[in-house]
Amino acid sequence: MKIISILNHKGGVGKTTTSASLSAGLTTSGYKVLAIDIDGQANLTHSLGIGLQEDNIYTALKGQGKLPIYRNEEGIDIVPSTLDLQAAELELANEPGRELLLKRLISSVKSSYDFVIIDCPPSLGILTLNALTASQYIIIPVEAETLALQGMAKLLTVIDKVKNVLNEHLEILGILITKYDNRKSLNKSILETIKKHFPDKVFETCIRDNVSLAEAPSRGKDIFAYAPKSNGATDYQLVCQEIIARTKK
Repeated sequence: MKIISILNHKGGVGKTTTSASLSAGLTTSGYKVLAIDIDGQANLTHSLGIGLQEDNIYTALKGQGKLPIYRNEEGIDIVPSTLDLQAAELELANEPGRELLLKRLISSVKSSYDFVIIDCPPSLGILTLNALTASQYIIIPVEAETLALQGMAKLLTVIDKVKNVLNEHLEILGILITKYDNRKSLNKSILETIKKHFPDKVFETCIRDNVSLAEAPSRGKDIFAYAPKSNGATDYQLVCQEIIARTKK
């Protein structure tokens, strides 16, 4: 089972869109996929058409039951979030082994899935540490805009600390460029800059700026269910192929 955290503490970069699209793309490719929403905004939960549930990631982290898994209309398995999760940072602060809570929950479904995709919150607190401790891989979505690299140093420092202290197997699977427009010289320039800084980590596929990707969450659909012939679906399917290839190495 490959566990992948989708992480960037900078908002608006397409993190949840990436989590939903990769979960759907890998599912349509024939893999067994579990999507876990560990963001208190619950955007992934709503994007994949799951409503509020009494049993959710918050209740599981608090020890009130096993990992609750729901299946949406497209056949994607999801562990939903809730707005209550925003209180978890404080509530879990004094829990023994608090960074290992999610890892223990995921271990109970280890034989059931090929991939687990975790949508992380846009912060570097206890919930994100739980995701990174449980994962083998990280995908960092980065918008092709002027401040793309802002905060990357801090993010990479946190990843290194987690690797050194909590999870020696953690590695960056790739940096994914989102909201890309190859007609804009600025976008091209930023892509080259990111590739220069991270020559072996940038995915070959960029996610083109696409209105369907923005529309799909409001319908509770992933991009493959909402607009299967869109550029967004095409691009994310190509990224899924890259992920499959990279995780086989």
